[in-house]
Amino acid sequence: MKLDQKILNISVTAGLISLLAACATVPETGRSQFLLISPAQETQLGLTEFQKLKSTAKISTDAAASSRLRQVGQRISAIAPLPNAQWEFVLFENTKTPNAFCLPGGKVGVFSAILPITQNDAGLATVIGHEVAHAVARHGAERMSQGLAVQMGGQILGSVLQSGSNIPSSTVMQAYGIGSSLAVTLPHSRKQELEADYLGLLYMARAGYDPREAIGFWQRFSDYSKRHGGEAPAFLSTHPLDATRINQLHAKMPKALAEYRKARRR
Repeated sequence: MKLDQKILNISVTAGLISLLAACATVPETGRSQFLLISPAQETQLGLTEFQKLKSTAKISTDAAASSRLRQVGQRISAIAPLPNAQWEFVLFENTKTPNAFCLPGGKVGVFSAILPITQNDAGLATVIGHEVAHAVARHGAERMSQGLAVQMGGQILGSVLQSGSNIPSSTVMQAYGIGSSLAVTLPHSRKQELEADYLGLLYMARAGYDPREAIGFWQRFSDYSKRHGGEAPAFLSTHPLDATRINQLHAKMPKALAEYRKARRR
């Protein structure tokens, strides 16, 4: 195939990707999104993966902690704008990794190691609000869509290289992989994390939890990270540095406090 034909194919493929992409914006922030995954597809993937996880990972037997997680989760999910979500909040027994996650469709998992850092219901609401925000903002579908686009771009680039370029294709493809990760995937992940921080701050406030507790949680989490090896360089991390998160929370606090005061008046 001639090079000009390959270029034409690239243009056609790019046009098809644009047509397939759903036009969506993130609630509250208004950020435009590139989505190739439908809500139904995204939800089914989340439900399937969560069932697999529950069958392989150890679920906590701490009834009191699990009940507390569900209570806080239900208060926050009640005000989260995610139609048809099948909310479920599960505490997994993991004493080494303080973490939490939310799969598409409303499946939230919390590792027991994070509970000493949350300390109280508002600290736990900070974590759950953040994870619920990922689901509301459809960050999972966005990341999958990015991955599909990068994969298609790599296939197109590989096809073009076969047309007779003097540069070894393996060298170019390796550079493409590194470049797409540093320039696209990681920065976008950090953008999503900060977006989830902001949305989560609003959700916890609307659910009646003092949003100022979010700053305390992230400060404690930062201290924990420093005691256990510190943070990765910001440009190589999928998460923003703790100081960046805390600074944003301070900046967004007036709006969150206004929402909190409204919730307390209800």
